[in-house]
Amino acid sequence: MQEPTRLFDLLEWRKQLHPERPVFKFKENGEWKSHFIDEYIEKSNLISFALMHLGVQKGENIGLISAGRPEWNYVDFGVQQTGAVLLPIYPTISEEDYQFILNDAHVRLLVVETPSLYKKISNIREKLPHLENLCTIVPMEGVKSLDDIYGIGRQYVAEHPDAPAKLQEIKDSLTTDDVCTMIYTSGTTGVPKGAMLAHRGLIMNVQEIKESPGKSWTKALSWLPMCHIYERMMGYLYQWLCFTIAYAESIAKVGDNCKEFSPNMMACVPRFIEKVYDKIYRKGEKMSGVGKKIFDWAIDLAFDFDLDESKLSAWYKLQKKLADKLVYKEIRESMGGELYMLVSGGATIQPRLTRFFSCVGLDLYEGYGLTECSPLIAVTNSNKKGRKIGSVGFAMREIEVRIDKNTNEIQCRGGNVMKGYYNRPDLTAEAIDSEGWFHTGDTGFFDPDGYLFITGRTKSMFKTSMGKYINPEVIEEKMKQSPFILDMMVVGADQKFAAALIAPDFDMLKDWCRRHGVSAESREEMIANKEVISRYQKVVDKYNAELGVTEQVKRFALVADTWSDANKFLTPTQKLIRRNVEAAYNERIEALFK
Repeated sequence: MQEPTRLFDLLEWRKQLHPERPVFKFKENGEWKSHFIDEYIEKSNLISFALMHLGVQKGENIGLISAGRPEWNYVDFGVQQTGAVLLPIYPTISEEDYQFILNDAHVRLLVVETPSLYKKISNIREKLPHLENLCTIVPMEGVKSLDDIYGIGRQYVAEHPDAPAKLQEIKDSLTTDDVCTMIYTSGTTGVPKGAMLAHRGLIMNVQEIKESPGKSWTKALSWLPMCHIYERMMGYLYQWLCFTIAYAESIAKVGDNCKEFSPNMMACVPRFIEKVYDKIYRKGEKMSGVGKKIFDWAIDLAFDFDLDESKLSAWYKLQKKLADKLVYKEIRESMGGELYMLVSGGATIQPRLTRFFSCVGLDLYEGYGLTECSPLIAVTNSNKKGRKIGSVGFAMREIEVRIDKNTNEIQCRGGNVMKGYYNRPDLTAEAIDSEGWFHTGDTGFFDPDGYLFITGRTKSMFKTSMGKYINPEVIEEKMKQSPFILDMMVVGADQKFAAALIAPDFDMLKDWCRRHGVSAESREEMIANKEVISRYQKVVDKYNAELGVTEQVKRFALVADTWSDANKFLTPTQKLIRRNVEAAYNERIEALFK
């Protein structure tokens, strides 16, 4: 059978290869319900027919606001099959952001998941002149639902017996170079922009990584936002490999859902990996006696692990076998017992965590890219030397990647790169030069073996008043190795030294306060406590010792807030929005340099 060249070809691909295996699992009324390929095809086609009835044209943007669930995919392929463009939007952004995106993309048909999302859009409906049709996935009394869309599709076929032939004709006219989706960037540095992506880029991504999962694997858990191109691409990978995809109930339920579903792999972000490790660490902190000594020994052993087994001594391997029986096996069982691969993307991950989880038996793989690149530029793989600690892997085989000699910026060229920003030729020209090179804004280098390493963002770097350049992300990632630090932002542009705002991991800090008899009930009391501040000074001093003199954090301030996408300190993919943090803590930052 010919491999898919357009994403919606995955429907027939799956039907031919494994029609008996559930495509999706989703919890309804507390029970996992299976969704099979025949339902997938039928409902995708009904959505296509309904769009044909509504006069939707090739290239028109159709909006979708929903968490991951089977219907997300029905809408996705239903839209794609007509030549229209799916515009998925985060369910967690503000009404102002919805207004901007929906108007900028001239969306006249929008599907939302829940009544609460329907209400958010209804609140701004008068400010959305293009929006003609709004429906929900979860039924809501008096409101058009996705079931009604299916009904419109059925009616269209009843009235137009040649509808299936017309749909096939449209599908046959679509090529791998046609735009299939538009993703609005999260806007860490300005107004969101709609990156137009073609089938080719996502197909290239899937083909690049499809050999890494184990041949016998059949299950994946999905919990990241489907509107993010990283999780979206992983979803297409799972479908290509004929996996069953279970959608987690929420991020808080990922652990429970892992135990129930026992996935073989899942995608995640560094922040999630850090939280999983912190949970393991806190468990060890609560232990005592011989059990604690064994636990601590096994954890320390994991941090000495190397992906190159030839560098591991026979004595180390023997210890690892013992640690596996005593400690690591229990960690794996807490994640379902059959989880073999964690794929991390969205930001760089701490090398120590790659060592730790890979040693434990939860192999940690990394990829690097951007929305505009569908998203991969480089990725690790399961070959014998497919990973190296600290590296995001090798450049994708079918693209060109280079490092600018003057700025160390990573640039790429190839079929993975977007068609451009929607209705913004000016911004497109800034991002993609006349020779077709996409400028990532990230800095990095290739080592002699061809592994790519990321060193920071060109726009994040700043210069002190002493004329020294500082890459804050390098410092932040190093200090965030401490379980006491959840988030951190290094500042110091045009100042004599570097300083930092630190957002503590308050779960960890509460445990520490309790164990050390520190009386502090609220977050504000904790960060003002002299013993707590002294503890954080020790953390800062520890990592300062590993930094150059000009990079060292001379002063810091603890903050009581949790940084998140809800307060717009982080993007939905958990990247720091520096300008927002700076604005919110302007006085605190100024006080650090007085």
